[in-house]
Amino acid sequence: MKKITKILLIVSSLAMITAFVTPLWMIDLEAPQYPEGLGMQIWVNKISGDLNTINGLNHYIGMKKIEPDSIKELTIMPFVLGGLIALGVITGILGKKKLLWVFTVIFLIAGIAGGVDFYLWEYDYGHDLDPTAAIVVPGMSYQPPLFGSKQLLNFTAHSYPDTGGWVVIGAGLLTVLLLVYETKFNKTSAAKVKINETKLTSQYNRVLNNTLAQELKNEPSLA
Repeated sequence: MKKITKILLIVSSLAMITAFVTPLWMIDLEAPQYPEGLGMQIWVNKISGDLNTINGLNHYIGMKKIEPDSIKELTIMPFVLGGLIALGVITGILGKKKLLWVFTVIFLIAGIAGGVDFYLWEYDYGHDLDPTAAIVVPGMSYQPPLFGSKQLLNFTAHSYPDTGGWVVIGAGLLTVLLLVYETKFNKTSAAKVKINETKLTSQYNRVLNNTLAQELKNEPSLA
């Protein structure tokens, strides 16, 4: 791996420490009766925001109460993120391209698994409703969007990465770009080395042939 790749990989990996002190994701709710809006922030190990108000509203439409202590992912994510940071730094220090491949694959798998898990949690949260709730709208579900905005009755829900999430996404994209760069650079370098070797071999053969021809020319005749 080139020096610039090592430096960028180490810096981007260490930058993900930001996700331990800033939220990963945000879900905001807009409604006429709440001009300032409601929202919750998902951190690597907790959920903050207007949880009490949101849980109170959700109770009327039969949605389950959001209880951070019962969400097992909040106890797992710190270790996953810490492992990614450590592996990224080690990969940058050792500078092995094979290790960069391993780190990139693990990073992508972790990202996809996290996205799928988040979607399934939102699906269960929005579809597993209490049929005896005070407000029941036939055929209505309340699953928040995974990414983007969605109308839910008189609320508009917005779901986007927060500061820590953007940092992790940026680090993941940079890791993929560094792998592409390293792969392409090494192929180009190998091709140049092969061309140079061919040129050197050709020049060596030409010099050798000229030398032999000169020696034969200067050799005294036996006649």
